[in-house]
Amino acid sequence: MRKQEIDYILNRMLDSHGDISDLNITVGKPFQVETSGALTTIEMDFSPSEITPFQAEMLALNLINRDRNLMRTLVEDGSCDASYELHGKARFRVNIFSRGDTYSTVLRKLEDKVPTCEGLNLPKVLYEIPEEKNGLVLFAGATGTGKTTSLAAVLNEINEKRPVHVITLEDPVEYKHPHKKATFNQRELGADFPSFASGLRAALRQAPKVILVGEMRDRETMEIGLGAAETGHLVFSSLHTVNAGQTINRIIGMFPQEEETQIRARLADTIRWVICQRLLPRVGGGRVAAFEILKTNLRIKDTILNGEKEGKTFPEIIEAGHAFGMVTFDQYIIGLYQDGAITEETALSYATTKGVVGRGIDSIKSEKGETTTEIENLEVEW
Repeated sequence: MRKQEIDYILNRMLDSHGDISDLNITVGKPFQVETSGALTTIEMDFSPSEITPFQAEMLALNLINRDRNLMRTLVEDGSCDASYELHGKARFRVNIFSRGDTYSTVLRKLEDKVPTCEGLNLPKVLYEIPEEKNGLVLFAGATGTGKTTSLAAVLNEINEKRPVHVITLEDPVEYKHPHKKATFNQRELGADFPSFASGLRAALRQAPKVILVGEMRDRETMEIGLGAAETGHLVFSSLHTVNAGQTINRIIGMFPQEEETQIRARLADTIRWVICQRLLPRVGGGRVAAFEILKTNLRIKDTILNGEKEGKTFPEIIEAGHAFGMVTFDQYIIGLYQDGAITEETALSYATTKGVVGRGIDSIKSEKGETTTEIENLEVEW
């Protein structure tokens, strides 16, 4: 399969809808795109309508441009990451993975324009992050929840305001930051460094003030990242965790039990922010982000050092930390419902604790004079 044929297929898929985040190529299914969080079939003007194993394999091999290292990784590990550019139209982060005797491919569309905090309508408290001089800032959430986009917006704020050297270690490079006040050196896994741990170790000798590690995948990378934060660097990274408390506990769990006390002390000294994200269906179409924001304070440090206890858990501290700019997912989701951005059904579906969100929704309904129950004609028996 020639590059022109692949580009034709990708063009057809991209032109089919306006709000496309991913292209999905799976054997036994038609070509599909993900738009507003839902997979949609794309009709092609060639047969068969369902992708064959041969087509899927040819597409995969051509998307990685027959790169021997990527082919070896695909065979040995069962998946590999690459990047692909549709000239003049779009860039993609590509993941190819085996499924039995066949291959599937998902292409994540990357935006050409670097996002801004204002353009993404990020919470105002996040505008404080670029002012941090050192420490660890983590963005957490499942795949496809916008972590990378929010990270890019925060880095753009640094680029606009601070004359510092920024090193990014990415897999692959997603947003290309132009040089503004800051000097950006963006490096790609595989092409510029063999692993995040080795790339981060090398970055410490490249005189950066700010370091972005695309993902903290293992203990070694986390260990070096903590060391960098302790030595005066501002370190950004991401984790696949569902909330702020789990993010802290996941990091502690990366290390042996005999090192737990030391790691808790180091983490309490270095952690600055944990921002978790979820994407919810918006009323009228599209999606809207919900956030959980943990910002370090004395109570957070004490809980990291000594562990969570009854009456002193991360969710409880975040819920009570509104004055510090902290917010739980449930509080944020209630706010989105109050603004009319999401429906009651969506709010309850994405809630961490349905009872909390349910009570919040009932309170909003009561203020508006709406009924809060479907039960009617209640009478008290005497």
